[in-house]
Amino acid sequence: MGNTLQIVLTGGTGFIGRPLCASLCQGGHRITLLTRRKEETQRLCGPSVTAVEWNGREAGAWERCLESADAVVNLAGAPIADGHWTDARKRVLAESRVLTTRLLAGAMSRRTSKPCTLISASGIGYYGASDDCVLDEGATRGEGFLADLCLAWEAEALRTAEFGVRVVLLRTGMVIELDGGALPKMLLPFQLFMGGPIMPGTQWVSWIHRRDHIGLIRWILTTPSVSGPVNAVAPEAVTMNRFCEVLGRIIHRPSWLPVPGFALQAALGELGTLMTTGQRVTPAKALSEGYVFHYPMLEPALRAIMAKE
Repeated sequence: MGNTLQIVLTGGTGFIGRPLCASLCQGGHRITLLTRRKEETQRLCGPSVTAVEWNGREAGAWERCLESADAVVNLAGAPIADGHWTDARKRVLAESRVLTTRLLAGAMSRRTSKPCTLISASGIGYYGASDDCVLDEGATRGEGFLADLCLAWEAEALRTAEFGVRVVLLRTGMVIELDGGALPKMLLPFQLFMGGPIMPGTQWVSWIHRRDHIGLIRWILTTPSVSGPVNAVAPEAVTMNRFCEVLGRIIHRPSWLPVPGFALQAALGELGTLMTTGQRVTPAKALSEGYVFHYPMLEPALRAIMAKE
């Protein structure tokens, strides 16, 4: 691959995908965005991006864009934390990840000239709920819905390795920025002077500033020695108590009103369990391969974000 890459991107209009797309374009790369809303996406992204219609379920003319691609970045997937994990919602979460990745892998297998690299999203939910044990990319899979989902999701991406594609599985933690993800939801009670940690408070939060999440993807694209799982988290995991204490201090609000775990679980069911448990994850592979984090520590990351408010 040369300095300018032809990149096919799915999930390119979301919280991660849109700024990633802009960053890659600024870097001189050529982006083809697979989208269900071609005309709207083309208007939003402008002439530097080529929007190609697909539905994420069926083969079609969109596959031709893979022929000239150097890399595929697969970020497609319905939001994990939007609503109760009913059986129907779990199917949506699974199908939007597993079936979409299966479709991409199948299409790549049929190309005469194949992309060299597939970066496919996954999550630190792969590791299940854990205690204080530090988890690197070699840690075993945990238990529960998210662990099972991540396993199935990653398995589809890994199919492309069978025909020579470099596969990177981006196991992402909590991505923080003001315009999406978990942080705005956490900020609201603080702004009302009702902020505090989700109990028990000792659960670990493995987070990453969105700038570093995008930075990691760009770094992986041009670092061919990196393959397999990569933990997309900052080096400093913190407890929920610590996260909320730092957040409250930065925005000059108290962190005094804990959110009981039982109340979350009663309101949100299995999704509530996700918020009351955590994992202490380290980005061992990124650090050993030479990625330099812009925001390795929580307090400077949150201060940079809140300074833009």
